[in-house]
Amino acid sequence: MSDVIFSDADFNAYRNLIYNESGIHFTATNRSILESRLKEQLRNNSISSVQAYFDVISRDKEELKAFLDSITTNLTRFFRNQAHFDAMEHFIIPELMKIKKATGNTTIKIWSAGCSTGEEPYTIAMLLSEILPPPWKYEITASDISLKCLMAGKEGFYADSRIVGIPDAYLKKYFDKVEGGYKVHDDLMSKIRFDYHNLKNDSGQRGVDVVFCRNVIIYFDEAAQTAVMSRFWDAMASKSFLFIGHSESLFGMDTKFEFVKTEWATLYKKSI
Repeated sequence: MSDVIFSDADFNAYRNLIYNESGIHFTATNRSILESRLKEQLRNNSISSVQAYFDVISRDKEELKAFLDSITTNLTRFFRNQAHFDAMEHFIIPELMKIKKATGNTTIKIWSAGCSTGEEPYTIAMLLSEILPPPWKYEITASDISLKCLMAGKEGFYADSRIVGIPDAYLKKYFDKVEGGYKVHDDLMSKIRFDYHNLKNDSGQRGVDVVFCRNVIIYFDEAAQTAVMSRFWDAMASKSFLFIGHSESLFGMDTKFEFVKTEWATLYKKSI
């Protein structure tokens, strides 16, 4: 496939399609990433030209999903950015328990948006299982645009090299050692609903107490970022919290979220 021609016109056509379908914004500086992922898809489908493949994904929604899956970057690990989970334990959960106590609602709803292969939602589940006293419960929705990643998350198997960062006590309590790695216990898996979702669309969720969307909007331009934040606002409860990546910011963006600096980490708050 080294002789595949990927012209400027092709690049513009593909990046416009990607943007319109997902909000992901490819610039000239990351053109090479798109080109390499595209060549891989051509090989997988035995198609010889980028124009022919463009015709396929323009009419075949399933192949379009597979293509969007192939261009996303899925870098993740357990307890990534520990400060966020410290803020969750020491600030957010106590705040939510005070807020919800008055309503009699003892369920905390979490959305892990852009969950990749599941390390983030399983981390949240382990933490909440440890710190929530009865009768408090939690529900986690884990969503991603990558079907391959969602299937890995649902399976709950992680190779030995992937469990770095999990405290030994958590590993013993929430995982079984199996050949080649570790398997998440069924009872923890049952707390998480893995769901395909494109952040360009409304998720249909409402009353979410905490949203984790870390290292995702960095791939969007400002217009797409603002639109995603608006959809998060609609999905979240009247008093709720939002985590984004440490290299991401809502500064200068037209949103209603309030910036919150805690002893452990910075985050955003919805309060109406």
